[in-house]
Amino acid sequence: MATSEDCLKPSAFPIDSYDTALCIIPPRHLWTAVEALRSRYDKAYLKWPPHVNLVYPFVPVQGLSAAMESIISQFQARDVRNEPHVRLDAAGFFPKAKWNTIFIHDQDPVRASKLNDLRNAILGVLGHSPNDYQMHMTIAQSKGLDSPHRSTLEKAKLLPVLEWTVDKIYILIRCNTQVNVDPPSQMKVWGEINLASLILSMRQNPTDFYQDKRASYFADSSPDVTLEDESLGRPLYAFSPVENKWTPQQVGSAFQQVEPASVNLTVASYNVKAEFQHPPTRVRYSIVIRNLLNESALADVLILEEVTDDFLTYLCKDKGIREHYLFISNGPPDQADIEPLPDHLNIVVLSKWPFSWSLLSLPTSHKNLVTVQFGNIGKREGGVFFPVILSAVHLTSGLTDASVEKKKQELRSILKYLSGTYPRNPWILAGDFNITTSVYTIETALKRKEISTHAKTYLSAIDTMLTEAGLVDTWTLARVQYGDPSEMGQDQKYGGEALGGEQGATFDPVINDLAADAVSGEFNKRPQRYDRILVKGQDIFTVMGFNMFGQNLDVLPSKSDPDTSTDIPRNKLSYGSDHWGIRCSLNVSVDTSVRPSEISVTIPIDHNPASATLADISGLADCLSKHSIFPNELDPRKRKTALSLLEEVLLQGEGTQIRGLPPFIIVPVGSYGLGVWTATSDIDCLCIGPISSKTFFALAIQRLRRAAERGIKILRRVDANSGTMLELKIGDIRMDLQYCPAASIAETWPAAAMLPSTDDIFKLPTSVLTKLKPVRDLYYLRRTIPDFDVFKVAYRLIKCWAKRRGIYAAKFGYLGGIQISILLSRLCKLLSHEGKSVSVPTVLTTFFYHYAGFDWKKDIAFDPFFHKRLSYVRTAREPMVILGFHGPSLNTAQTASVPTVQVISGELRRANAILSQDEMTWSEFLGEDTGSAEFLTTYMTYIKVTAQFWGVSLAKGNGFVGWLESRCALLLVDLNKQAPQTKPRIWPARFVDRDASEEDTEYQGYYLIGLDTKNPENQDTIASGNVQAALYKFEDQIRGDAKYYDAKSSWMSATIVSRSELGSLRVDDWDWGKYTMEAEDEDIGDAEFWASMEAEELPGELQTKKPVVTHPPIRPAYKGRFRSAGDVLSRLRWDQSLDSSDYIVGYEDRFSGVMERPVDSWKSETTDEEFIPEHRIMYFKRKSDGMIVWDRHERRDEIFGSGVSSLKT
Repeated sequence: MATSEDCLKPSAFPIDSYDTALCIIPPRHLWTAVEALRSRYDKAYLKWPPHVNLVYPFVPVQGLSAAMESIISQFQARDVRNEPHVRLDAAGFFPKAKWNTIFIHDQDPVRASKLNDLRNAILGVLGHSPNDYQMHMTIAQSKGLDSPHRSTLEKAKLLPVLEWTVDKIYILIRCNTQVNVDPPSQMKVWGEINLASLILSMRQNPTDFYQDKRASYFADSSPDVTLEDESLGRPLYAFSPVENKWTPQQVGSAFQQVEPASVNLTVASYNVKAEFQHPPTRVRYSIVIRNLLNESALADVLILEEVTDDFLTYLCKDKGIREHYLFISNGPPDQADIEPLPDHLNIVVLSKWPFSWSLLSLPTSHKNLVTVQFGNIGKREGGVFFPVILSAVHLTSGLTDASVEKKKQELRSILKYLSGTYPRNPWILAGDFNITTSVYTIETALKRKEISTHAKTYLSAIDTMLTEAGLVDTWTLARVQYGDPSEMGQDQKYGGEALGGEQGATFDPVINDLAADAVSGEFNKRPQRYDRILVKGQDIFTVMGFNMFGQNLDVLPSKSDPDTSTDIPRNKLSYGSDHWGIRCSLNVSVDTSVRPSEISVTIPIDHNPASATLADISGLADCLSKHSIFPNELDPRKRKTALSLLEEVLLQGEGTQIRGLPPFIIVPVGSYGLGVWTATSDIDCLCIGPISSKTFFALAIQRLRRAAERGIKILRRVDANSGTMLELKIGDIRMDLQYCPAASIAETWPAAAMLPSTDDIFKLPTSVLTKLKPVRDLYYLRRTIPDFDVFKVAYRLIKCWAKRRGIYAAKFGYLGGIQISILLSRLCKLLSHEGKSVSVPTVLTTFFYHYAGFDWKKDIAFDPFFHKRLSYVRTAREPMVILGFHGPSLNTAQTASVPTVQVISGELRRANAILSQDEMTWSEFLGEDTGSAEFLTTYMTYIKVTAQFWGVSLAKGNGFVGWLESRCALLLVDLNKQAPQTKPRIWPARFVDRDASEEDTEYQGYYLIGLDTKNPENQDTIASGNVQAALYKFEDQIRGDAKYYDAKSSWMSATIVSRSELGSLRVDDWDWGKYTMEAEDEDIGDAEFWASMEAEELPGELQTKKPVVTHPPIRPAYKGRFRSAGDVLSRLRWDQSLDSSDYIVGYEDRFSGVMERPVDSWKSETTDEEFIPEHRIMYFKRKSDGMIVWDRHERRDEIFGSGVSSLKT
């Protein structure tokens, strides 16, 4: 018979079920910090709430009711009313073979023992003995014991203390879900025990702790799921000097109701590069902070990516950061009452103004979207205020099929969320998009099968998604509108490999060693424009500027720095991050009705995408390489060496600063300066300096001749309307050297190139502005074209096509380099301004499509971003108008004639028709170079201009035919007047007889003009004599010019011939360059020539009227011209054999009589306060011996030997 004690002893219950658990759960208000970590690091996050297990595994489901009744009855009988106090204030981990379990626990043994007593009591009721127990709340799992594990453990240690009194014990039961996802089930509440009343409350149906947040995961597992909105009520922190800590700020509802205001808003974004080792090294932190506080980086709102707990702690301690940015989305994690950041890589927002914000998780990855809004920045429509929504992103990195797909899904979710939640609000979307932009990288990865064609398509689709969402890239807008001066003067860094997508790169392994270390494989080490600031709502946003920062090397702290954990060599340089920072200045206008238009003329551009066969960028690059359009690896070095040698010889090792004068600069212009040159291109150079042209060229020739043994030849001097030019050959590189006397420009270069045309610095003579125009236009093009690599590739193909079709020759009235540049650049900019990111093939197909339909007779081709208020008046003498950028002359197509415009237009239509054919490729489009042969068979009647010379060198003969060639454009104009219906077309090359040889002692070449005689009326026109009259007139003009035409050694004629009378011809392919020789004195002008040149005054120098001398003084007789004081002054400064510091200028002061001043302190600039006109100089004296070396009164000159000094024997 059982005793009463036996009746009280319960039967044993099995505790082996993993489908049930007995645990304690903290109050809901304590969940925020711990759940933020669990959501990233705990695989059981979707299964379990935050909890501390008392018994797990627990009683099987079928025995739960009996077990719980037994526990309650025994506790009531024993009056067990234990409400333990729990304080989770320490972190630890359970090491395991596969996964470590990281947890937080109560490190106080007294408190822990009370919870353990409660657990032992329950086990006793269930018939089990006490066993080992470590109370803990699981936070994360980790692998191994390396840096990621240590970093996650440190994050758990940073959690704010979780402290509460346990008043309930929860019974959880596993419930299977209805969809096939991982995890397959959740732990739900079956019942709970109130420890105060010892009452069991059972649920009719198990309830979920996460009905508001996690149910959507099980309800919809699609990657396209829209983000669930969270209230914009997350804590905002500000630093309190009184409390000396960061304190949370409440942003109330009144914050949202402030009247909107027009403001200038500056937004910056910077990926600070997280440290992945633990403990982290802080060696870069100080550089990052200095970058952020640099004038180029300071903003109203700053977005930081890859922020870690350790860096945020460091950042929040910086006084400069706290003073400029009063508010921050996340406080320092080392502060006891502030939680750690949710991830290892986080987005943090800092601002000068208070803001409300939310953190949303992307459904397919551990990436977040941070959305921010301000109380009074936005627009008002119909009495409703729509704040600007600033969203910060950091998408998945990498170039693989999986990572590209994930990026696409992330961006789709973001855009779907913003469109659904804020459809009428203006947006700013900024951050690190991690979208590979380098076309070279993408194409190479595709060739190596690193990615599939689907990934390449997805990358294009990402840009399309942004455009279709109405988002516009502020970098592109700012570059097109204002230009990017940061790239001016830089060498072309990436050579022929760049096919687009590398302009404006924010991740540049070519320059940044931190970026280079972050990628593997040479094809991956290309510049990428990962970081962007996009806007939607151009009705209220005006982009005012865009710049990058963090691009300068800085000194890392030494090993003695307490914040570093790594020994660093002294004075080692580093960048702050592997990314550059970006900053955009925006004007946010409330009243969109009064917002001024950015450009006065809207020019529609029909986007004409390349077909599948033409869209193959690799095929396009191979085509250009096949035709030797890209320079080889050696070509850039040869040209750079030649240019450096020219600078060295001209400046004589003095640097750019001439004694007592502003500096000299030498600037490449033309195709080399623009970066579109080929292996056969010359280098055009413009030297800008403070002295007159005559002095510059006299001394330049002297110095260049002295350097003959270094491979420098002066080929000839060319006197054109624009001024004097020297043709040079340095090694095997031909160069053209021009000079522009503009001291103020040289002194402020290159800043002067960025100044608007209205700046006072350009109040210069027309002749000076004419010489400056090419370099000013070039600099404008280089800094405003949105993707310069795309432009360069497209330019080269268009130029190759134009040459083959016989329409690339500006001197004949066809297209030249500047015309192609303007036409192509305006197209690129207009496409980019519409938000389109276009490839090289599409730029090309759109180019030919657009200009094939261009009405050259009525329309003007111009850049609307430069000519914002176009006032150009076209004249009847301009059949084609392609406007350049800077004055004095705007139309770059002045040599075009009606016939050449008709030819150009016809060739553009032909090209567009060919590109529209199915299966067309770029190789087929360019085809073989048969344009000239086709020209010889197209017409029945030709005009044959014959050029013949004999008895002179080929070099001099080539000069004669070159001059004749330059006159042919005038013949076309006259022919069009006399017989316009014949549509004359000249081929821009010289023909020779097919059997002609370079061995011939006599040269005979032909220029051919085809005449349209298909219409019988045209034949009558030719027969009427009008054409012949034009030819006679042309012959008289050529033969009558004694300067270029010598009947003793040359002959020319112009006749009408039939096709059969042409004979067998071919294009003259002689290498005329090898017949050039170093110029004689008569080719460049000897010293007497330069001395007798008309004096050219410095820009801006006042013209002084010479006084009338009624009784001229008696002057001594001498030979030649007496050199001026200005000539002497220039030579004393330039000539290295003369020490300018040993000479004194004697001049007449208006009040004090004759005064003296050292040559080195003499001011030649008319704008200088100490300027003295040269006509007041009386003499020059050598200090070392007191000798007067130049005397105005005596007309004596010992410097040049002119005046009476010329009489000495």
